[in-house]
This record gives sequence, structure tokens and C-alpha cells, in this order.
Amino acid sequence: MCGIITICNYSKHLFDYDEKIMTMTKLLQKRGPDHIGYMMTPHCLMGHTRLAIIDLKNGNQPILYTHHEKTYRMTYNGEIYNMTQIKNHLIELGYTFHTMSDSEVVLAAYIEYQEHCLDLFEGIFAFVIDDGQKLFAARDPLGVKPLYYTLQKDTLVIASEIKSLLSYIGKAVVDENGVKELLGLGPSLTPGLTLYKDIYALRPGYYLYFQKTLHIQCYWKLHDESHDENLTETIQHVRHLVIQSIQHQLLSDVPLSTMLSGGLDSSIITAITSQYVRPLSTYSVTYEDQDKYFHAYDYQTTMDDSYIQQMVSRYATHHHSIVLKQTDLIEALREALIARDMPGMADIDASFLLFSKAISKEHKVTLSGECADEIFGGYPWFYKEELYNQPYFPWMRDLDQRLSMFNEKVQKLNLKDYIIQRYQESLQEIHTDNRKKQLIYLNTQWFMQTLLTRADSQTMRASLEVRVPFASTQILQYLYNMPEAYMFDQGEEKGILRQAFDDFLPDDIVHRKKNPYPKTYSPLYEKLIEDKLKESLKDPSNLLFQFFDIPKLENFIQSHGQSFTAPWFGQLMMGPQLMAYFYQIYLWGKIYHIQLEF
Repeated sequence: MCGIITICNYSKHLFDYDEKIMTMTKLLQKRGPDHIGYMMTPHCLMGHTRLAIIDLKNGNQPILYTHHEKTYRMTYNGEIYNMTQIKNHLIELGYTFHTMSDSEVVLAAYIEYQEHCLDLFEGIFAFVIDDGQKLFAARDPLGVKPLYYTLQKDTLVIASEIKSLLSYIGKAVVDENGVKELLGLGPSLTPGLTLYKDIYALRPGYYLYFQKTLHIQCYWKLHDESHDENLTETIQHVRHLVIQSIQHQLLSDVPLSTMLSGGLDSSIITAITSQYVRPLSTYSVTYEDQDKYFHAYDYQTTMDDSYIQQMVSRYATHHHSIVLKQTDLIEALREALIARDMPGMADIDASFLLFSKAISKEHKVTLSGECADEIFGGYPWFYKEELYNQPYFPWMRDLDQRLSMFNEKVQKLNLKDYIIQRYQESLQEIHTDNRKKQLIYLNTQWFMQTLLTRADSQTMRASLEVRVPFASTQILQYLYNMPEAYMFDQGEEKGILRQAFDDFLPDDIVHRKKNPYPKTYSPLYEKLIEDKLKESLKDPSNLLFQFFDIPKLENFIQSHGQSFTAPWFGQLMMGPQLMAYFYQIYLWGKIYHIQLEF
């Protein structure tokens, strides 16, 4: 994978922007440590940092392609899994290629088909193309790869990470909408928005054109289709689609690995990948003293170890168990924040960053089971009536308790109305009263994007490419139109997926209850993060003072996080995890010199 930067203005020359583009590009060097490149014309400057995965020798960027005496330039981040078929088609049309990289195929496909090239691509991508007169940029349909932009007067600036845009702008301003996003919806975000004033995300499945004005258009969206297959046929079809997606994502000129938690999703990925890659390296993550302090609760019912060992034994993988220290987890909160450019999932982000760094010592590419729960109905809000019947997002608990934590200035923002408004806007986008379809759409547009942002930001900070085979438009579109009863076949969440792969997995794993990414239960972590948060309150510039009712915040800390009785977000953000989230907000204000406008 890679980092991409573009500065474009067709109304004036950008000759004096060389230093800007270089500074912005170097901020992305961890995304691509293998090569850094630039391409500069009077009106468009491009930068690129490369993590070499395919065509290691000739795949450096930005690239150009001349066709009918017109030159096109591109900076690209991604993998096109069906590039061979597209390339063969383009060769038949008369295109010639000088590399084995998919980036050259993407550029030639655009030259031939313009924005309709996006209909050809199966993969994960974000790219920008300049033809000297107009700029075209696009992002993959499910949002696996990021693309951020800002329009400063008549100059469009695009980057893989927000930090590069902040460098261009020269300040980090968070206005009233940004505060509402942070405190009301965070760590999720309204599709297309960021926390920062005038900085936006190109939505998944969208493209943009830019000349003097900006035009943004959706090119892929879930849609209704008939489902005419019976249960047995549906099980076989699901199996085919998942295997096909995994097989396509094994394209690489460097060794592959998989993340293995012993849960259903990662075990399926590992089982199928091991049919093509041998010996397969697998990686799992846990924490020091986890066996000593683990205690089961509704969402995390079992430890992973025994399930992982069953998979390792069955498929003879070369397994690495990464054990994280509590002190390292605390220290990584800072870098995880910088990787994401905003407060995220706190210690879950930090853990994933450290896990990714451990994998990247041996591998550049890993496959993950991420995104299966949003598509196959793995979360409790897919089947618990009290959650999906809320008048707001089902992964948010006890909204009134959450909002009561804030001071009078924040209370005046009417966060609850803002949350409900965003919820209703999303439901109106999909035009259906079908509850299952609504939940799949909400989850893929919101909850899944939060996890994909985590996955991309933390793995790329570690110079690791993560692939997510379940994030397939074909799988998603098929599940969207499948009868709800099939999704929960045999009365289990993700029942259809369990049935599709029951012969590939040990029976214990086929019927293992869904468990989230593992969190630490160590009292040492709790003490360390509590001390960090207390210490931060001695800083008069602490951003928390701008948002929180401080006596309530202090009571929360004194209770060791127990006074907040429901997860802040999803299934994990309680107690120490929530303290870590508040601490990240403090760090964010300090490191990014946040300027509030509300």
C-alpha cells in the first residue's frame, strides 16, 4: 500500500509549491517506506510513498501514460485483484504496458473508460489522475482505503491522511459541527466528514472531478435484487463468494500472512488461505497476564488461545503469538492517535498498532477477518430488539448518561438532536423499511468505516498492508438481498456463514459465540491509564476542560471508570478503555494544537 498527495489548481501556476508537496509527502513515509516520488506540472503536483507489494522493481509512482499524444498522470494507493483480466482486455484494445503493476492498468482503464473504469475494478483503492485539464479522484466502494480532501479557495488538495492536509492549511480548527461529531458520534463519523473544519473524506463508492469547481458523484451503492435461491443453494453461494474473494486477494509478490484470533471470521480466512499458501504464517495478539485477569462478560465470553491452537494444529501454520506489555500499550496511545489524526478506539487502536508492527517485522501483507460482522450480522444489535429499536445508532448505549458528562456549553449544542438527525439522514439514503437491510446499510456506512479507519491507519503506520476479503461488494450485495432468516440460520448470529464453512473448521469454532477484538483486563493497565488521565487534568490547557463537567469527569476517574455503566461505543469502550479515549482527546488537543470554534 501507499500514501498519495495531490495539489491542483488549473487557474494559476504552482511552481512555488514544491516545498509544500515534499513536506506533505514525507509525512506519509511510514505508509510507504520503500520509495518516495514526485511528479510536478505547472498546475498539478503529485507525491507518492510506496510500500512495494506487486512489481517490486518497476512499480514506483507517480506514473504517467501517454495516449493519442495526451499525457495522463496518476498517484495511486491500492490493489486491483482482477487486474490481469482488465489488462488483457486493454491489450486487445491496443494499450501497451511497461510494468507488471496494477497502477498502470488503472490509469489505462481510466483513459479508455473515464469514470466508468470504476465499474471494472475489484479491489481496494484510492487514486488521483490529472490529464492537464481536469482532475479525477476515486475511492473503492466499501472504503477500505482512505482519501481526504480540502478546497482552499481554488486549490484542491488531496491526501491519504489528514495530517498532510493540516500541514498544507497550517492550523487545526474544529468548529461546532466537529465538536458534535467528536462528542456525539465519536469515534465514528458522519460519512464524508472529519472532525476538522474544511477537511472532508471522499465517501466510499464516490468519485470527484475538479477543474474550477468540484463535482462529487456516487458510482456504487447497495440496491434491491430478487433472491431466488433456497437455503441450501444460498449456503453454497456464500461459500463460493467468500472463497473467491479470499483467492483474489492472494495476489502478491511478497509473502502473505493472516491474523488469527480463533474466531469464526479469521479462522475461515486462515483455512482457505492455507489451501494456497504453505507454509502459512499466522499471528494472534494478547496481553501479559491475560490468563490471570480475564473475566467473561456478555460480549467477550472466552479467551482465544485454545481456539487458535486448534486452527494451528489443523492447518499446520507457522504461528506467532504476540504478547503486549501494559506499559507499551499505554505509550502507544500517542502514536495510535497520530496515525489516525483524531481520537479513535483508544487502547484497541494502540494494541492494533503494536500488533501490526510485530507482523511487519516478517511480513508486508496480512489478511484479516474484519468486516464480516457488519455484513453477516455478527453484532448484538442485529438481533437484540432493545438495541435495533432505538431512535439512534444501535451501537450507542445509554445516550442520556453519555450526554450528562458534558458541561453547559456543550449541552447547548443539542447533541441528541444532532445524533438522531444523522441517523435519520442515513436511513433516508437507503429507501427501505426492511430492518435487516437498514442495519446492513448503517453498519457498512458507519460502524465498519470506524473499524476500517482503524485498520488502515494503524497498519499503514506500521508499513503493513492489511487485506479484508469479507469487504467485497459481491458478498455485501448478495447478503443485503438474502432473507433475514438465512442470516440467522440455526438460531445463531452469522448462521449462514457458519453453515457455509462448517467442514473447514473445528466444531468448537463453527459454533463459537462472536467475541470482539481482545482488550486487556489487567489492573496494571487500569492504574496506568487512570494516573495518566489524572495527571492530564493538572494541565490548564487540557481540551477536556472545554467539553466536560469536570466534577463528573473526576468522579468517573475516582470510580476507576465504573460510574459509566454502558459501553461508550460498540462493545468495548468501558472503564479503562473509556479513560484511554478521554486521554486521547487530551493528547489530540495538545499535539495538534486544536483551535475550537463553537
